[in-house]
Amino acid sequence: MNEQTDIVALVDMDGTLADYDGAMARDLAKLASPEETSEAIGYGHDHEDHIWERMKMIKSNGDWWENLPRLALGFEILDLLEELGFYRSVLTQGPKTNAVAWSHKVKWCFKNIPEIDITITRNKGLVYGRVLVDDYPVYIEQWLEHRPRGLVIMPAQPWNKDFSHPNVIRYDGSNMQEMRKALIAARDRKAKEDLVF
Repeated sequence: MNEQTDIVALVDMDGTLADYDGAMARDLAKLASPEETSEAIGYGHDHEDHIWERMKMIKSNGDWWENLPRLALGFEILDLLEELGFYRSVLTQGPKTNAVAWSHKVKWCFKNIPEIDITITRNKGLVYGRVLVDDYPVYIEQWLEHRPRGLVIMPAQPWNKDFSHPNVIRYDGSNMQEMRKALIAARDRKAKEDLVF
């Protein structure tokens, strides 16, 4: 691990390294009544109240967080960051009303990436890094607002397919060389220089 902490890459957990969405869709389907269609229970980011309540119940079990499956795409990015000499740190949001999730997110990290430091926050925009790896546009915009020279690698997910920004590369597994070039530019950029890749 690179101990030079001024070349920091922050890596999101849910939807980037851990398959929160796949696990949630699977577990919501288990709670569906025989009359409910897959559209009625389908996991997305807009839900009826009863689906939100089911999600809260699922997430209240700390073991659920601890046992989320790994996402291969996120680990490809994580490996490239290590190869390029970045100091890697997980940056995940802690749910506001579910304190048990915080400790179990840490346990997930200890189990899957024990060599990497972890920061849990309510506002990702407050955390320094040259690079952010995140799947969620709201958090990306929040972070870029404070880091106009920062680079974001956005793992491809259905909910971010229409998002674009000059400092964001959407990585879908087929554009590794584009991502590598941008990460090298971010790593080698001098302080206060604009990001060019």
